[in-house]
Formats: sequence, C-alpha cells, structure tokens
Amino acid sequence: MIRRLLPVLSIGLVFSLSPAILAQGTSSEAPGSQPPPAGSAPSLPELTLEECIGRALAKNFALEVQRITTSQAKENVIVAEAAFDSELQVVGSRSVLQRPDAVTTVDGVTTGGSRNDTDSLRAGVSRTLGTGATINASTSLDRGKSSQNTFLNPAYNGDVSFSIRQPLLRGAGTEYNRAAIRRAEIGVDRSNFDLKGSVLDLVRDVEQAYFNLVYARGDRAVKDLSLQLAQQLVEENEIRRQVGSAIELDILTAQVGVANARRNVLLTQQTVSNREDALLQLIGQFELGQALGPVAFPAYGVPDANFDSSYKLARENDPSLASLEASVRQYEIDAKVAKRNRLPTLDLGGAVGLTSREASYEDAATNVWNRDGYDWQVDLTFRMPWGFREEKARYRIAQGNIHREEVRYRQLDQTLMAQVRTAVRAVQTNKESVTISGLATELSAKQYDLERERLKAGLTTSRRVLEAQDDLESARVNELQAKVSLRIAQAELERLEGTSLSRFKINIDQIR
Repeated sequence: MIRRLLPVLSIGLVFSLSPAILAQGTSSEAPGSQPPPAGSAPSLPELTLEECIGRALAKNFALEVQRITTSQAKENVIVAEAAFDSELQVVGSRSVLQRPDAVTTVDGVTTGGSRNDTDSLRAGVSRTLGTGATINASTSLDRGKSSQNTFLNPAYNGDVSFSIRQPLLRGAGTEYNRAAIRRAEIGVDRSNFDLKGSVLDLVRDVEQAYFNLVYARGDRAVKDLSLQLAQQLVEENEIRRQVGSAIELDILTAQVGVANARRNVLLTQQTVSNREDALLQLIGQFELGQALGPVAFPAYGVPDANFDSSYKLARENDPSLASLEASVRQYEIDAKVAKRNRLPTLDLGGAVGLTSREASYEDAATNVWNRDGYDWQVDLTFRMPWGFREEKARYRIAQGNIHREEVRYRQLDQTLMAQVRTAVRAVQTNKESVTISGLATELSAKQYDLERERLKAGLTTSRRVLEAQDDLESARVNELQAKVSLRIAQAELERLEGTSLSRFKINIDQIR
C-alpha cells in the first residue's frame, strides 16, 4: 500500500511548491522585478521609464543632430541680416607709366620720353538700407608726379564724396528687401517644430523599447519556470520508474521536454539581450555593454481615449502640421518677391563730392572742405526685359509652390486624422484585451489548482498537471502582452496629441 502511494505523495510534494515558484517567476504586472539574467548585477536599482527618457534627451544621437540643425537655422538669420551690415573698403595703389625715349613731333611740338608716377589711397563705407537704397561715403588722397609738369609737381589731390541709389520700382520697399530675413526667421520656427517632432518621436520610441524589454524579461521568467517544471517532471518520472509505475518512454518524453524548455530559455534570453540593446541605443552613446536594472510598468493608469478630444489636441500640437504651415508662409514671401520682380527697374541716383589739388598731403586733406572744388550728379536709370518672360515664369512657379504646400497640408491633416483614429481604437481595444486576458488568466489558474488537487487524489497524471501549468503560463504571457500593447498604444496616441511632453515634464526650450 505504501509503495502504491509513494508516487502520488512525491508528485503532490513537487506541485505543492509550484504556486510559490509561479508567483515568483511570472508576475505580469512587474516582470522587471524578476531575478536578472545570468551575468547581470542583481543589486542594480530599478530603471524607471522617466530615467530612460531623461537619458535619451541628454544623449540620443538623432536628437543631438537635430539640435545642431536648429542652431544652424539661427545662424541663417544672422547671414540674412548681414546683407544690411556696413562694409569698409580701403584700396591703396601705386602705378608707374614710362613712355618710350623716342622723340616725336606732334602739331609742331617736339616731345621725348616721359614718366608718370601715381600713388593713391581710397577708403570708403557702404551700406544697403531696408528700403533697397545703397549709400556710399568715401575719401581719397592721390599723389601724382610727371616728368613733363612744371606746376605742382608732384600734385596732391584730395576728395570726399557721398552717393545714394534708391530703386523706385523693382527692388524697392522694406518688405521686398527684408524677405530673406523673414524667410530665415520662419526657418528657425520650422527647425524648432522639427526639434519638437524629434523629441515626441524619441519619447515614443523610448516607451516602446522600455515596454518591449518589460515583456521580454517577463517572457523569460515564464520560460525559466517552464524549464524548472520540466526538470521536476524528469525527477518525478525517475521516482515513478523506481516504484514501477513509469516506463522508459515517460523518462524520454520528460527529457525531450527539458531540452525544448532549455531552447526556449536561450531564445528568450536572446530576445532580452536584443531588447536591452535597442533601449541602450536610444538612451546612450556606445553604452551597449552597460547592465540595465529591473524594469516595470509605471504606476499610472491609461486614461480613456476619445477621438474628438485627441484629434483636437493633435491638430493644435502636431509639429509636422505647424512646420508645413510655416513652409506655406515662406513660399508666400517668395511669391511676393517674384511678383515685385515683374516690375521694370527704375533707380534714382545722386552723388556729391568735394575736391582739392595742393602741393602736399596735409593741404590736400585739409583744403578739401573749403568747397572750392566740387562736383555733383543726379541720374535716373530705367531697364526693362522685353516681355518679362523669366519673371512671369518665376511668379507662376512661386504660386505653384504655395498651392503644392497647401495640398500637402491637407493631405497631412487627413493622415493625422487617420493616425489618431487608429491610435484611439488601439487604446480602446487593448484596454478590453487586458480585461479579457486577465479573466483568462484567472480561469487558467483555477483549472491549474483543480488539476493539482486531482493529482493529489490520484485522479489524473502529472502530464495533465503540466499541461494545465503550460496553459496558465501562456495565459499570463498573453496578459502581459496585452498590457504592453496597451502602453505602446497609449505612447503612440500621446505622441500624436503632443501630450507626452507635459506628462514627462519636458521643456523644449531647455533642450534647444
């Protein structure tokens, strides 16, 4: 009688320990709290989602590239403004003209070889104004010496001049001339929108990578437990064979189960390592060898999703829509410039100057202000290309660019609407999936407990108990997958809404 009860008692002893093992290895709410894999430090602190996002904002390569692009956009504004900076020009020269020594007679006057030496120094300042006018102020001192002159040889010439040229049609007006600056300023806005989009994408990607690691580690814990149970089945069958209630086929079957369980453990460990690398790529730079602490679901829940409110938030906060709207404003500036360029050129110019001719540099520079010598001029320049074919074509191109961007804006708006609808449905569906999978896990747990009780009573076999155990583990993995899918769906919806920035307290101004 005792020999007959021995297998049943040993099986009951094995499975009486299973609930505790199961509770330690398959918690779907906090799989990150499971024992770390071989080779990792068990004393590592918990790695929170907020910590991962903070590290990504500080070290992510793609975000660093976008920061550089944003900085360059600001420099483009300075480049455009520099067109209106004053320009200083200083030119110094020396020239020598030596005529041949041959003697010639011109109009009864005999001349021989001659030599002229000229030294010149000119300095001036020029600047373009916002109206399109160009102003120039300059002064010069010249020294000339000729072998043929007998009066003021060498002679020193000084002059001071001021000139201005103002377009009256094409090229006139502050709106026309500051168009490049305004376009560059809008470019800064667009780069800031692109930076915001990069941050939103990065936050979403980090969340996905984090929750994928949560799932991978939870799945590995399940596979570890399955291996333990498979090994227990081998030991159980060994005991049963010793008492004559099991055959070699039972032993072989159990050993194959152990081999399959070990293969599953290896595959899940590979997945865990890949998921860790994927997360480290986002939150660090060349830190793939760093060990990651336990990971777990955040404490906050997932709010209910509503299309109308989500779509409203998405249209208000989507950086791609805002960037495209800014692009339309840039092309509108181009169209205004192109429209202005269809006018003919009509420039009004004027210049006034004072001159002196003295026997020294000092006198030439001083006496120029006596106004004994002066000159002035006023001119009007008109130019008009025949037919304005190029200008009209460029204006049509500019208008076409505006229309193209407006079509792209509407297309992007429709795409955003579809994405929000999909994300809202994903959140709603996955919330129901979490509830259903939770009920399935509860049912599997009760079926497993029932099989254990039947085993203790000798009414079933250990294989049926292990099958119930496998069903329970599958149910828990499915529940874990449903929870991960829900969190990932929420992350995508918050990216579309732009609300993940406020949830993680991210200030875009501090990231630039």
